[in-house]
Amino acid sequence: MAGVNFESLVEATSGAVGAFVSTTVLYPLDTCKTKYQAEVRSIGQQKYRYLSDVLVEAISKGQIISLYQGLGTKNLQSIIAQFVYFYGYSYFKQLYLMNFGVKSIGTTANLIIAAAAGACTAIITQPLDTASSRMQTSAFGKSKGLWQTLSSGSWTEAFDGLGISLVLTSNPAIQYTVFDQLKQRLINQQQIKHSSSGSKGPSPKSLSAFSAFLLGAISKSVATTLTYPLIRCKVMIQAADNEDESKETHSKSRKTITGGLSSIWKKEGIPGFFKGLQAQILKTVLSSALLLMIKEKLSRFTWISLLALKRYLFVSKRRVKDARVV
Repeated sequence: MAGVNFESLVEATSGAVGAFVSTTVLYPLDTCKTKYQAEVRSIGQQKYRYLSDVLVEAISKGQIISLYQGLGTKNLQSIIAQFVYFYGYSYFKQLYLMNFGVKSIGTTANLIIAAAAGACTAIITQPLDTASSRMQTSAFGKSKGLWQTLSSGSWTEAFDGLGISLVLTSNPAIQYTVFDQLKQRLINQQQIKHSSSGSKGPSPKSLSAFSAFLLGAISKSVATTLTYPLIRCKVMIQAADNEDESKETHSKSRKTITGGLSSIWKKEGIPGFFKGLQAQILKTVLSSALLLMIKEKLSRFTWISLLALKRYLFVSKRRVKDARVV
């Protein structure tokens, strides 16, 4: 394990655990939001006029449990995505600091690093992302398993939305840049206040749970609002072809960014670009804030655990060598 970047591994592990918890807790809201976003129909023909209509449909059909359809795939995708993202982000950041001999990263460099980590994540997890979106947008009670969902079409279709996913790497790039900048400013203020008060205890180096939650909410709100039209377009591209909707609604033209945006414009006008924005902000803000709060609190525990594991492996390896010598 000598070649492993432990700081990056700590960031990745704690981020993955946070993703698992936040995804599971908020999944019913995510399913309602996704089905609501995927529908593109002219006013007066819409099946879901409000987000709550999705929940009402599930209750009326006795399919409350179907609000969890695709949870396993979504959790797998979230864990892998967050692990890859946090590891890549932390690794690229450490590489930048080491190569340029600086102690901090500017906003521009931070955005580039975050975008690079996001691109790696999108390419690796796109099939799982597509599958989970299809499961969520399938008719209640008719969702297929992961393998059936991916094999029902060509493997190129498993990467539907990859182009827009790469564009949307700007979302976490904006989010984590805003979070890191706000976090650093808050910690600097706390350290200045700690020094001026003459306290003998150690100066604060991490955020409280409430501070991490608040900064996570603010940073994700900014990123989500700026990129929302593309977020909705991506859901449309990946949505399942439901039997109760017309073939025209799921035409091939909607499988491209321009086709998706054009469909929204023709059927719903400008308001359509922001349909479901409130639900998206609510879900993503709560998810990201919860994720970052858990990540901040798990980082120290994870660091200690990995150091203990490293020491154990080193001691075990040393004993094996000694035994061979004897």
